[in-house]
Amino acid sequence: MRTDDVKGLSALFAAAVIWGLAFAFQSAGMKYIGPFTFTAIRNVIGAAALLPLALFSGKKPEGLKTLIPAGAVCGAALGAASCLQQYGLIYTTAGKAGFLTALYIVMIPVAGLFIGKKCSRHVYPAAALAVGGMYLLCADGSFSFNRGDAAELMCAAVFTIQIMAVSHFSPRVNAYRFACIEFAVAALTALVPAVLTETFSPDAVKACAVPLLYTGLLSSGAGYTLQIIGQRRLNPTIAALVMSLESCVAAIGGWIILGQALTAREITGCAVMFAATVIAQLPERKRYT
Repeated sequence: MRTDDVKGLSALFAAAVIWGLAFAFQSAGMKYIGPFTFTAIRNVIGAAALLPLALFSGKKPEGLKTLIPAGAVCGAALGAASCLQQYGLIYTTAGKAGFLTALYIVMIPVAGLFIGKKCSRHVYPAAALAVGGMYLLCADGSFSFNRGDAAELMCAAVFTIQIMAVSHFSPRVNAYRFACIEFAVAALTALVPAVLTETFSPDAVKACAVPLLYTGLLSSGAGYTLQIIGQRRLNPTIAALVMSLESCVAAIGGWIILGQALTAREITGCAVMFAATVIAQLPERKRYT
């Protein structure tokens, strides 16, 4: 394995651990402030933390014609996905949210078909298997999902766009400047619904300081920067497989930190969904004639 591949995998694995643990902090944050306010503040913290690196890293700044569209597209997707994820955590557990968000691992190869990339034949049975796992994990004896589960599924779809956009832009721009603009746009994206639907309370924000600092400095500031660094070295499907490990960390973190134990049925659903994410990435066998 090439050194660049090892560096990319290491960066994405570290990001997956940070994000997985973040679900517990995000869930705890909902006790104090609304999901959109939470998302806006954490991204402001992330942008502020990276601003010194964005200003002083790199020998030559890239052109604004490349940097601004990259940050704007990825930031809007990140903001929308984060809002959906945070909203869903009001109604579902950290472990379930982590696994549902990880469905982007199945969505990414399928989305590649629309931009001319061939899809492995393993993806289609994996998608069907993932649907079965979702039912076991989220449905309570019926074919309906609660609003939190639906929000997390939408979140996975938007994260698919964000991950593919990062793969497209990351080799062309400085990671810190890219991430700083991405977080600033994500904060603005969340600020609009926060102003329209939520009430800002300084006391509530103060009470939510620990979840905000973890998600702002580590999950946003460090995690998504590691994503940008890692994805410039790997193709998006391999990157998605590594990042999907956040779902396992989320389930463990929700159990240890929040006491959100999963039932036997939910554990089975998690296992089926994880199997689907692995199957989706199996290499094709070479055919010899």
